[in-house]
Amino acid sequence: KEKGELLLNFKDNNLIWFVTVFFILSILWILFLGFGSPVCILAGFIFGKWYGTLVTLISFSIGSTLLYFVVGYYFKNFVEQNLPNKINRYIDFFKKNAFFYFTIFRLTGGGGIPFPIQNILPVVFNMKVKEYFYSTLIGLTPALFIMNALGSGIKSLISKNEILSYK
Repeated sequence: KEKGELLLNFKDNNLIWFVTVFFILSILWILFLGFGSPVCILAGFIFGKWYGTLVTLISFSIGSTLLYFVVGYYFKNFVEQNLPNKINRYIDFFKKNAFFYFTIFRLTGGGGIPFPIQNILPVVFNMKVKEYFYSTLIGLTPALFIMNALGSGIKSLISKNEILSYK
């Protein structure tokens, strides 16, 4: 509890610096294939559910887009060679309306596919970077809000209880 209060006091006294550092670290976390859940829960704890969602949504969208760009530029052949041939039949289908299908894919949580792989998978479909960014921005919103709300709820729970006990 004391460490949480110390962190929140530091954030309150240095808001612009804290948000900037958190934002940059979130982008780097996603760019280096990190999972989104811990960052979202931490953002909800530190910034609250609304502001935390805004910070994580923008930083995750930028980080995911940078990862998509890097993988598409440097590792596209490697990704295409290591995916099974079964995916070829989906490529033409996906290209018909990539924005819509990828937005739905993101809204449904990627069908259980880990977040870093979700960010790399569209390289195979030659999706435009602009479409990728906006479909990620729209598609991640509900999941990020839920995880940030969870972090905000943990903060509320800790602030209401002096000692957490399993008894």
